[in-house]
Amino acid sequence: MVKAMLTDALKVLTEGKHPILHSDQGWQYQMSRWQRWLKDSGIVQSMSRRGNCLDNAAIESFFGTLKSECYYLNKYENVDDLKQDIINYIDYYNKLRIKEKLGGLSPVQYRLNQAA
Repeated sequence: MVKAMLTDALKVLTEGKHPILHSDQGWQYQMSRWQRWLKDSGIVQSMSRRGNCLDNAAIESFFGTLKSECYYLNKYENVDDLKQDIINYIDYYNKLRIKEKLGGLSPVQYRLNQAA
């Protein structure tokens, strides 16, 4: 499933780009055949350190929020509707959704303030 997704992504990737694939240290990601395919495809492999779940904490938190604020609240007729809803949610999350940790600003507003 992961290889199929990556194969599709590589078809639309701009030439000369080398994406990074971050994963845990599961046995399937340690197989030499998998690592060779990644290298041959121009994908840089990155793995979490053993026993360090904090490597994934930020994205796990985001996906939990996305599921509770978006996915679980709706019923989807097809994948395209789900895909569009996720795109809209990510736009909302970055540009409009305020966070107390960011001083009541959205992530984009916070970054703009930091740059100024």
